[in-house]
This record gives sequence, structure tokens and C-alpha cells, in this order.
Amino acid sequence: MEEHVGEKSCSICAVGIIEEREPIWKKRSLHIILASSATLTVGLIFEFVLNIILLAQILFVAVVILSGFDIAKNGLRSLLKKRLDMNLLIMVAAIGAFLIGHGEEGAAIVFLFFIAEFLEEHAIERTRRSVGALMKLAPDITTVRRNGKEVEVHTHDIKVNEVILVKPGNKVPLDGVVVKGVSSVNQAPITGESIPVTKQPGDEVYAGTINCEGFLEVKVMKKSDQTMLSKIAKLVEEAQKRKSPTEKFVDRFAKYYTPSVLFLALLVATIPTLVFNLPFNDWFYKALVLLVVSCPCALAISTPVSIVSGITSGARNGVLIKGGRYVEEINQIDVFAFDKTGTLTEGKPEVTDIIGLGNPDREVLSIAASLEAMSEHPIAKAITYKASVEGVKTKNVTNFKSIAGKGVYGKIGDQTYYLGSAKIFNDMSLTIPEEAGKLEEEGKTVILVGNRRGIVGVIAVMDKIRDGTVRAISSIRKSGIRTVMITGDNRRTAKTIAERIGIDEFHAELLPEEKVKIIEDLRKNKGKVAMVGDGVNDAPALARADVGIAMGTIGSDVALETADVALMQDDLSKLPYLVNLSKKTVKVMKTNIFASILIKGSFAVLAFPGIVTLWMAVGIGDMGLSLAVVLNAMALSMLKPK
Repeated sequence: MEEHVGEKSCSICAVGIIEEREPIWKKRSLHIILASSATLTVGLIFEFVLNIILLAQILFVAVVILSGFDIAKNGLRSLLKKRLDMNLLIMVAAIGAFLIGHGEEGAAIVFLFFIAEFLEEHAIERTRRSVGALMKLAPDITTVRRNGKEVEVHTHDIKVNEVILVKPGNKVPLDGVVVKGVSSVNQAPITGESIPVTKQPGDEVYAGTINCEGFLEVKVMKKSDQTMLSKIAKLVEEAQKRKSPTEKFVDRFAKYYTPSVLFLALLVATIPTLVFNLPFNDWFYKALVLLVVSCPCALAISTPVSIVSGITSGARNGVLIKGGRYVEEINQIDVFAFDKTGTLTEGKPEVTDIIGLGNPDREVLSIAASLEAMSEHPIAKAITYKASVEGVKTKNVTNFKSIAGKGVYGKIGDQTYYLGSAKIFNDMSLTIPEEAGKLEEEGKTVILVGNRRGIVGVIAVMDKIRDGTVRAISSIRKSGIRTVMITGDNRRTAKTIAERIGIDEFHAELLPEEKVKIIEDLRKNKGKVAMVGDGVNDAPALARADVGIAMGTIGSDVALETADVALMQDDLSKLPYLVNLSKKTVKVMKTNIFASILIKGSFAVLAFPGIVTLWMAVGIGDMGLSLAVVLNAMALSMLKPK
């Protein structure tokens, strides 16, 4: 089948998008179908009703010329290149049918094959069209502020650092940073997330997302051909071109299959006549049926159309799969290995416990937040954030000092307070409260608050587990896949996180090179391994795994380009969807292959007793089967994350 391909020159597309040539290509094909249909119908009336055989044959030849011109051209081209394709087989069968007095069937198979090609190509293009639809999300015209005026210009002409205006209900045309305004933005076209995200000054916005309510002024950070949207489109298109192992096998199979069928048809046409003295015309006709019904068309498209549909379905739901190989690989994964910080957890500590020892909890939090207000340490930020959320006011601190590796201290009122690990209080020979030990046993980081007379409070912080992590891990385990956490964090914390999440096994206190060794050991002892990480710090382990999955890659060019699979947002719920998508895609692919072989094999056998005719071979065994294969694959586009 020959592809009709149009290359868009628009720089905002930044990619050659396969598209239908409307209305010229489609209109021409429909005219040919209508004209051929009318001519064939009149020809059949002349032959079987009016018995005007000569005129009927002329009309049948006209049908072949109308419908078969491109088919004959492509068949001749393949013959000159010493390749045997379906176009050549159809023309051989049609000529043969005319030679033995079955002109009506010769015309019918060419006409039906033309319809099959038209419908098949149209259906396949629909599975590819999501890339084009994705690129159309970015508007062509943008309102930009220049010289104090608001002017509308083509999006291509917007320069970096210019300020664009995005009104409520409009699409964001380019990647940038909000400089004015607050609004909720629907990021589903990029990340697949269903709930709009609030954007305010300092937040990034991406081309193709939709401004829901407020008025936004956005400073452009990337040109039209460098946006996240254009990169996603490029990756999806490239992924569609990369063949899976099954695709490669089918391609190799078809290469030898077609000549074999041609040779078998030649034997069927000659041996019964030469050896058993049977009627030549009967066996030549059966050979033609065998030739047509054995066409590998449905078999050849069964795999690529499934893979393309699966990849585009994933892209629409915020999961970028870099090629057919990984669609199949995910289906075979035995172990999911996870980095902890930034993957299973948010990588940002949060306050989990505040215990006042003779003092109100809020007073302990106020002292701690006052001291930590001077620091940029992540734990300090967690404590000050907790105070702001609880409405706890901070106090004025003087004589503030930091003690490396231990903590900080400063004067609040007439009292000097200390905050930090047990080390700073051990130096003052103060007793560490039992509460601190209990919290540490739970895998939490403990911060003590006190003065030289004693410890007045205990604060515990812990890396926050991502929303949906527990449910995602549970779903993956139910799929029969083992889960493993590999982290550089201490063993106690790792154990606590693993137990809370429901991980099967964990490995803690690992250096980057040790993570790679764990992946190698898992591959050796457990089977195929998928590694899930942030795409940067875990790059060696991601590369060593059978499939590397980078999560939260929106805005991360490195992760987007290096991972085998990229989750566009920090959402582990996309992993069960990815597993389900892979399983469904492989199932559809196998079903299509099995159906193609079974139906064509059955038709081939039924050709010998004369049950299957030429028009049945094309109309059912080729056209009908090919469309069934395509429609079955297209159902994958309906698959959504749960």
C-alpha cells in the first residue's frame, strides 16, 4: 500500500506530519470508486441480463483501467525493483481472470482492492492523526505586547522574552513563564492530567495548554519549534517509525511469503493439468484465487497499526513511548524498580509530628520556625511552611549562628534557643527524650528544640509519599509484577517508606554505581526489569534496565530525550495504565496476526474445492479482513487511565 504523505512546512509543527490530502486526494479516490462502481454494475447487467458479452468485457476493462491504474503502476515498480508485492499479485490475478473468460471477476478484484486500499489507508491515518491534532493545539495567531500596544502576529514571529497575552478560554501558544495574572490552566493535552492547575507569576506554562478563567501575561521562553509540544510531536512521530520485534519478524516473513505464494499458485495452475490431465481453466482459476487470498496485506498491517494506535493513545494520556519495541517490552516486564526520592516520594520533607515537652506544640513550632526562617535548608523550609499553614507567628531572632553538621541557635527575647540534631544537645550533656528515639524508629528525621536547661520540644519530618503511590504500587503488584525500591537513603527510612507503600523489597544506602549493580542482579535473577526514576540522577540505572521510565518530565529536556518511556507529570497512576496499554496492544497485535493467518489459511483451503471465488477472496479475505484488523487496533485509542 502506498502512503500519501504531506510535509508541513510550518515551523510551529517542527515535524513532518502524516495527513490526508484533502480535498484533492480524497475527492479523486471517491470519484474513481463511484465511476468504477457504476461501470461495473452496467457491465454486469450487459453480461448476465442483456447477454451483450463484448460490450460487457469492454466495460470490465474500463473498470480495471479506472481502479487499477495506480495498482498496476505500483506493481510494475515493485517488479523492476525485484520485489513482489500485493499490487503485482492483484494485476496478475486480474489479467489471468480475463484470459480464462472471467472478466467480471478480474474487474471486481481490482475494484474491491482499490476500495480496500482507500479505506485501509484512511483508517490507518486516523491512528496517526493524533500527532497532527496535537500540533494544532497551538494557535497560529498570538496577541503580543510591543511598544506598549497589543498586536496580533503569527506565532512563528514571536521572539524569546516577548510578553504574550492569553485570554480566558484561549490556548497558550508558546512555552513561557507567567509574569502577571492568576488562572487555572488545563494541561491535559501535554500531561494527561484531568484537573486544571493553578498558575500564578513565576509558574511555567506550555504551548497547547488551555487558559480556563483568568487573564495571563506570559513571558516567552522558547520559540515555536522548541516548545515542549513540538518535542512531544517529534518523539511520537519518531516512535511510530521504530519497529517492534514482532513488526520486524512480520516484515521478514512477508518478504519470503509472497514469492512462495506465487510459486505455489504456479504449481496449482500447472501440475493438475500436466500430471493428472485435469481441466486447465479450472485449476488456473483456483490458482488465481489462491494468489489473491494468500495476500499478506492484513498480516503486514496487523502489527504496525496496533503499535501506532498504542503509542498515540499513550501520547494523548501523557505517556510517551519511544517505539514499538518498548510497547512489547513493558508487556514482558517481571520487575519494576523505583528510585525513592522524587519518584515514590515528592523529594520534599514535610512536618509529621510536633511534640511539646512541657510547652504547647504551637510554641515549639514558633521557636523552630523563627530560627529556621534564616535558613534555606529543605528541613527549614518544611518547618517554616508548617508554621505558615498553621497560622503560627514567628519571633524576632538575634545573634543567629549556624553550627556545621549540628544545627543552629539564636536569641529570642532574653533566652537563647538551639535547634538541630541530638549532637548539639549531647555537647551540652542534655538528656535526649524517648519520643525522639520512637520517631526515628519510624524512619523520620528528628529535630530537637531546646535551651541550655533542657529540650522543650521535638519535631519530626519525613519525605512525603506522592498521592496515588500506594494505589499505583498495589495495581502493579496485582498485575503479577514484583516491585523493588532502590535508594541512597538510610535503611531505617527506606524500610518505613517501603512498608507504608507496600513495596516487595528494598535496597538502601546505595551509591549510583551500586544502583546499577542492583538492576543487573535483578535482570539476572528475576527477569526483565523496568526502572522508574527522575531521568537525571538515576540515568545510569535507567540506561541499564530493559526499559527506562522517567517521570515528571514536563519541562525536563534531558529526561524527555533519554528515557525509553516518559511520564509527562509526577503521577505514578500512569504506570498501571502503561502496563495495561502494553498488554492490550500486544493482545490486539496477536489477535490480528492469528485472525489473519487463520482466515486466509481457511480461504486458501476452501479455494481448492471451488467454494471461494475471486471476488470473495478480495472482498472478504483481503478487504474485509484488513478493515477488521485496523478497526480492532483503533479501539486502543479509547483506553484511558483509571
